[in-house]
Amino acid sequence: MATLLVRNAEMLVTMDAGRREIAGGGIFARDGVIEVVGADDVLPQEADRVIDVGGMLVLPGLVNTHHHFFQSLTRALPAAQDAGLFDWLVTQYPIWARLDGEAIYASARTVLAELALSGCTTASDHLYLFPNGARLDDEIRAAREIGVRLHACRGSMSLGESEGGLPPDAVIEDEEEILRDCQRVYEEFHEPERYGMVRIVIAPCAPFNVSEDLMRRSVEFARERGLTLHTHVAETLDEEAYCLQHTGMRPVAYMHSLGWTGPDVWWAHVVWTNPEEVALLAETRTGVAHCPSSNMRLGSGVAPIREYLDAGVRVGLAVDGSASNDSSHLFSEARQALLLQRVSKGVGALSAREALEMATLGGAAVLGRDDIGALAPGMAADLIGVRLDRLDYAGAQTDPVAAPLFCRPPTVDLSVINGRVIVEDGELLTADVGEIVARHNALSRRLVTG
Repeated sequence: MATLLVRNAEMLVTMDAGRREIAGGGIFARDGVIEVVGADDVLPQEADRVIDVGGMLVLPGLVNTHHHFFQSLTRALPAAQDAGLFDWLVTQYPIWARLDGEAIYASARTVLAELALSGCTTASDHLYLFPNGARLDDEIRAAREIGVRLHACRGSMSLGESEGGLPPDAVIEDEEEILRDCQRVYEEFHEPERYGMVRIVIAPCAPFNVSEDLMRRSVEFARERGLTLHTHVAETLDEEAYCLQHTGMRPVAYMHSLGWTGPDVWWAHVVWTNPEEVALLAETRTGVAHCPSSNMRLGSGVAPIREYLDAGVRVGLAVDGSASNDSSHLFSEARQALLLQRVSKGVGALSAREALEMATLGGAAVLGRDDIGALAPGMAADLIGVRLDRLDYAGAQTDPVAAPLFCRPPTVDLSVINGRVIVEDGELLTADVGEIVARHNALSRRLVTG
């Protein structure tokens, strides 16, 4: 059995039940599972692999609860730079209709490499377009190559323009085929066991592009198989107006009426809610994927994260699509979450440690996992290390835990996922980044120009 010893951290942030921060701490893991956490005198002194993390801040791997990997192919698109969500989508849909399996695979490699280097060890991706033979399999293959844990959301759009939806009819799918493919990917890829590297999620895209019938059938499908559920809810005022016009209900009430609340459900964005809806989220244990940069980029609004946390709502952090961010840097999202709440609610609205907790334990809870998000015995050996002697943190040694959020968000120097070293000395070990970028850019040019 393979063993790993990570020792001598400048500071080890555990996120365990006691929220311990251990100077000179480390972990000992066997076959990807942590057995011992603590100071050097409690750790075994030998292992198959020993990593000295002297001078580093070591934390649990960060958890990204919502993304659209394929959108990295249309970053900074001129026609969409100053558009709100609905106009932004309408501009992008015809371009995305040219996607194929190679584009899904290549874009996933790009984003997963970027995420890994920004401290992410578990990512949830919402893929809801499947033109030209593209399949969820394409991004799962990329995740296995890069080595990042993946919650692969089998998304869908079934309500096109001709039936009152937002997307063009050319990019929607038949609902029976959607459910057949959900069954296929569930049978082929879902790893429900503890420490599973791939989980399948059922994820109709949004109220404005999926029928009420598919929403209901998706809930039944997922719950019969013990799968989790994900979708976009209450992202913009345009969405609120659409739901009121077509259903007579606000987005939260509409989703609740369809059975789309509960501990097996999490929603992306959730910007526009009232106190009664916040209470409903807390009561039903429905999770929230907070996407601060995307919400700012599209002018969607400021989500009431302080209110969610105070009410006991499960909240994780998320990048969102790489064409609405336009980055995939999870430490940056933690910093943005911290600052955005302070802009709207004052300096005491969110602390650095609360933001880090959302990025780790919070994200794990949103995804329905109790095996990631903390460094403690029995947890997965998913951890990251950031050197503290970099120029960015000069003068920040009084609180190294807060430095990555108050100072410049870092790329990581070390990333271990499931006991496997993915990033070492700041370099991704599982893929050639130069080759990834070159192929991605070629595909992006082809996609955008047609």
